[in-house]
Amino acid sequence: MENSVSSVVTMSHTAITPDVSSTNAVPQPEAERIVFFDGVCSLCNNTVDFLLRKDVHGILMFAPLQGSRATELVPADVRIQLDTLVYYRSGQLYYRSAAVVRFLRDLGGFWGIAGTLLWLIPGPLREIGYRSISALRYRLFGRHEACRMPTPVERARFLD
Repeated sequence: MENSVSSVVTMSHTAITPDVSSTNAVPQPEAERIVFFDGVCSLCNNTVDFLLRKDVHGILMFAPLQGSRATELVPADVRIQLDTLVYYRSGQLYYRSAAVVRFLRDLGGFWGIAGTLLWLIPGPLREIGYRSISALRYRLFGRHEACRMPTPVERARFLD
């Protein structure tokens, strides 16, 4: 199993992969859905805040890329670079724009439609947009000195 950070998007039960090494299957419970984020990135923390507000059914869990859960599930090169959101779902890791597409679709409703519309944008174009924002995120949105600390109400949805 290679540790590539290429995007993967799953439509129905078939994974569409831009290259052979783009997925990392991880043996974990299928119901678990985890958004891994850069704990010191303001944009990433704002994304987590947004998802907490919009995920009314509480299906998403959250963990910093700097934490122990990420060490178990996310390849080391991704954790070190800290340049992508990672979404773990049904034993599959999704990176960058594919992660955004997937977790928006999992939210359902309006956000599920938005995720589907985002999926219609060709992958290479989505990745250009994602990588551009990612490269500038600290300059545009700032950075925290430490990882985001969940409130007592949120604590059950955060993993270390």
